[in-house]
Amino acid sequence: MKTIKGPAIFLAQFAGDQAPFNSLSEIGRWAAGLGFKGVQIPSWDGRLFDLAKAAESKTYCDEVKGVLADAGVQVTELSTHLQGQLVAVHPAYDEAFDGFAAPEVRGNPKARQEWAVNQLMLAAKASANLGLTAHVTFSGALAWPYIYPWPQRPAGLIETAFDELAKRWRPILDAFDKVGVDVCYEIHPGEDLFDGATFEMFLERVGNHPRCNILYDPSHFVLQQLDYLGFIDVYHPRIRMFHVKDAEFNPSPRQGVYSGYQPWIDRAGRFRSLGDGQVDFGGIFSKLTQYGFDGWAVLEWECCMKHPEQGAAEGARFIEAHIIRTTEKAFDDFAGTGTDLEANRRMLGIG
Repeated sequence: MKTIKGPAIFLAQFAGDQAPFNSLSEIGRWAAGLGFKGVQIPSWDGRLFDLAKAAESKTYCDEVKGVLADAGVQVTELSTHLQGQLVAVHPAYDEAFDGFAAPEVRGNPKARQEWAVNQLMLAAKASANLGLTAHVTFSGALAWPYIYPWPQRPAGLIETAFDELAKRWRPILDAFDKVGVDVCYEIHPGEDLFDGATFEMFLERVGNHPRCNILYDPSHFVLQQLDYLGFIDVYHPRIRMFHVKDAEFNPSPRQGVYSGYQPWIDRAGRFRSLGDGQVDFGGIFSKLTQYGFDGWAVLEWECCMKHPEQGAAEGARFIEAHIIRTTEKAFDDFAGTGTDLEANRRMLGIG
């Protein structure tokens, strides 16, 4: 067993144009002041990080690490959630996702997808230059509009979508493999990888690639009514990252898992700040520790009612309280008799 690292915080929901959220040094000091030891950096946010520069310059990456060290934190991982989404976009979502891309490729799906792939290639190099071993992203989606089997899906439609998704990601996974960094897909509705079964479909098509791994976020499983503790039992060899995020599901006569197109505050399933939802984090931290997860416990704040700064402050303490310092001895060592092989054989009647 190993002790989980943390607490850390994903900066995407906190970066902004006002201090202390508009520069890496200031947001790092803010995070450290709350008790966080690490920060997960959104690679698309130029106020905090220059992805292209990080890919080409080890010196720049050393400067980034130095800025964060001076602030009292370290970088845990880079994120390419937005760019990963654009590796595979169904035409129904072209306009909705166009804003994730650089201005020069918007309105051009082919150029946008090429740009997204290049962003992931840069992220592989940048992660290596920063000395990181894991990276988080989205898979994107081609099959998602057909999630519900009505109208009846034509035979082979989903298989074709996953074949294409794997074809697009295989060169990216190979690039990350060359630099020794895991690609951790956040298992998330809206992506083609949204539960264990879909992850398995993808994993098979990329040849069980060693760099194809999972970011575990239980909040997305609560909203799907998936067994999030059992998920760890099944997929722990592939779980390499952990977002600590809470959620709740309160079905009613009017709403179920789809929540009737209601705003977040009125949904049956909704995200909550840590400790305010229904997730059994005691069980999660216990299982991850049992299976030897030694990555970072990273707060991702998303809540339909609580202010983000309150959620961050409470979240740092919450994670700290849940991290299990692993023991180096068995609790019943005091009762050991110190028997040897011969004594064991005598006890078994085979002396």
